[in-house]
Amino acid sequence: MKYVCFALLMWLGINSLWAQDSTTVRRDTTIAPQTDASAADLLAGLSDSTEAKTELLPHKMIFTQRAFWGPKGLLRSMNVAPLTSEGRAHELKVRRTMLVAHQIGGFVTLAGFIAQGLIGAKLYNAKGQDYVDTKKWHERSAAFINVTYGTTLLLSLTAPPPVVGARKGFTSIKLHKYLAIVHLTGMVATNVLAQMIDGNSSLKPYHRAAAYTTFGAYAASVLALTF
Repeated sequence: MKYVCFALLMWLGINSLWAQDSTTVRRDTTIAPQTDASAADLLAGLSDSTEAKTELLPHKMIFTQRAFWGPKGLLRSMNVAPLTSEGRAHELKVRRTMLVAHQIGGFVTLAGFIAQGLIGAKLYNAKGQDYVDTKKWHERSAAFINVTYGTTLLLSLTAPPPVVGARKGFTSIKLHKYLAIVHLTGMVATNVLAQMIDGNSSLKPYHRAAAYTTFGAYAASVLALTF
């Protein structure tokens, strides 16, 4: 629970630190004034507010994005993030900030996975006091990874939705998401098996296999966005 609270606080901090940029609009005096007919067409296109709002959001969103940022999401209902074109421009900047933090968290977590793998390999062959000391470091490393992994995941799941009409087809982003399903499943399995090993040492090979699978999928997902 404390890991989830830590992740939520970090997410709120990122959002609060973001300041909306001021923009300047230049008026081109060479363009003829808009005619009454074109103005009427523009107003007619904006008359249906529901349709206009729908077009501001992609049709497909993950459940967490819809819960916060959907047309009837929590932030919309609380009027914290009104669904307007100006608001969406602000949200896309927030999204970029959160996804940059997500990427940084990915590299930090990957480094933790590497360290955990080295400590885990040593733990399997340790004995006596060396085993006790190594196990403590193994548990500390696991706690660190759980925090950074959870924070990184939360930044991705709660970021505002992307622009409408995003690129279709197989992309590195989609590969990243498919691999996320694998390493998230492996992460859960690794933690569950870690709690069961003390009572059943025969589960160690399965714990190791889950950990290696998680690391492989996670490393591939990070590389998918890097190259």
